[in-house]
Amino acid sequence: MSSSDAQISLRDLAVQARSGDDAAAASLMAQVHQIALRYARARLGRFSASVDASADVAQEVCVAVLTALPRYVDKGAPFEAFVYRIASHKVADAQRGVMRGAVPSDDLPEELDTAPTPEQLALQSDAAQQMHGYLDQLSDQQREVLTLRVAVGMSAEETAAALGMTPGAVRVAQHRALARLRTLMSEQGGIS
Repeated sequence: MSSSDAQISLRDLAVQARSGDDAAAASLMAQVHQIALRYARARLGRFSASVDASADVAQEVCVAVLTALPRYVDKGAPFEAFVYRIASHKVADAQRGVMRGAVPSDDLPEELDTAPTPEQLALQSDAAQQMHGYLDQLSDQQREVLTLRVAVGMSAEETAAALGMTPGAVRVAQHRALARLRTLMSEQGGIS
């Protein structure tokens, strides 16, 4: 296919897409995406993360062409010229964004982000691992009593029924397990 055939093809596809032909619109957008992607890669190649930026620009060009297609007037220029004009504006916007980088804002978020920070998550994970290490040093019964009483929140009576013990025996086992944990933590440096 020669260059003039491609231009005619795109122009024809644009006319068909404007008249509501979905297949022509899909074919037109596929070709516009290829053109825009090649153009963006050529212009943005020297910037870091240019592959992602080029793909973003190509997508924005497709959206802009599809949005502007109902207002497109054929003035005799190749349809590619219309695409390149849009692509050049989108590439310039991307370049300005890359050059500018992050800009501080005076606007405050509307809501406070209460999610744990990565540092807090790491500390929590480390503390949980240390605690599991201490619990592993308890007897099975003590570990089970602490799990049901502290982690699950069961009463002494509920724990007794679950473990086949009396409520008094559960309280004694819990007391001994907590005392053993305190001893282990003081001997081994505690949870950081």
